[in-house]
Amino acid sequence: MIDNFYTNKVYFAKGLTFVKYLDVATRLVNVFHRQKIAWEMLPQTSSPLHIWARDYMPVQVRKDKFVRFCYAPDYLRESPEYKPNTSAVLSELGIEVINSDIVLDGGNVVSCGDKVILTEKIIRENLHYEKSALIHALSQLLEAEVVLIPQDVYDEYGHADGMVRYMGEGRVLLNNYCDFDKALRKRLLAALNPHFDITELHYGAYTDRSWAYINFLHVGHHIFIPMMNDKIGETAFQQIADAFPQCKCHPVYHYESIVREGGALNCSTWNILVDLPEEKENSHELPKTV
Repeated sequence: MIDNFYTNKVYFAKGLTFVKYLDVATRLVNVFHRQKIAWEMLPQTSSPLHIWARDYMPVQVRKDKFVRFCYAPDYLRESPEYKPNTSAVLSELGIEVINSDIVLDGGNVVSCGDKVILTEKIIRENLHYEKSALIHALSQLLEAEVVLIPQDVYDEYGHADGMVRYMGEGRVLLNNYCDFDKALRKRLLAALNPHFDITELHYGAYTDRSWAYINFLHVGHHIFIPMMNDKIGETAFQQIADAFPQCKCHPVYHYESIVREGGALNCSTWNILVDLPEEKENSHELPKTV
């Protein structure tokens, strides 16, 4: 699979440009421009409810291979208005996909090169598959060994990208469960240890938003960390920066308005590997009015 170190372009939904979130989108775009990160807004996402991107967009396996899973999350059964027309989005972008009937959110996919981490929520979401058949199908589609980790029962979304992130060279970064859930930490270490070397975040305190810091956006050798006004923010930023010495880390301040909606920076973006024109400035701009 293509992991984040090889990606070079970021997409986000047009819904982020509405007044409620425009300051976040502006900060994000400004730092993209400063670091010469290519970006574009997703078409067909003009509703103010469309502030997410990761979960419904396809998973990139190779530069020319995208797998589109079934986006039918249990947490949106009563709220279909949050789901854009993904077929129309992909059509306008000119992206061809392999369609799968497996129910899987993009936020539950942590690409680790020849491995991929998913939470066990996929078993419950795909009862039309035998477990072994499901794992085999996922391995074939994603061209990677599937590593299952337990779901955090306090996370209704069941996504892996708020729990663990890939650091490269067979290493992963684990959220600070050592501070507040030692039982889950033990199970996570048991699931991950056979496959990875593990670095753990440790803040010495729990906040109900500690997951948001590890839900950073990782593009190439740049990491964009959502920052909020709480007591662990600077500690989280420094520990993530220390874990990725090969990357340049950038704070994206005042991300509270997005985090309050249930996601953070990785949730609200979609990054992939594309062919980019050499030394060409990004011509995209945010709308003048929203």
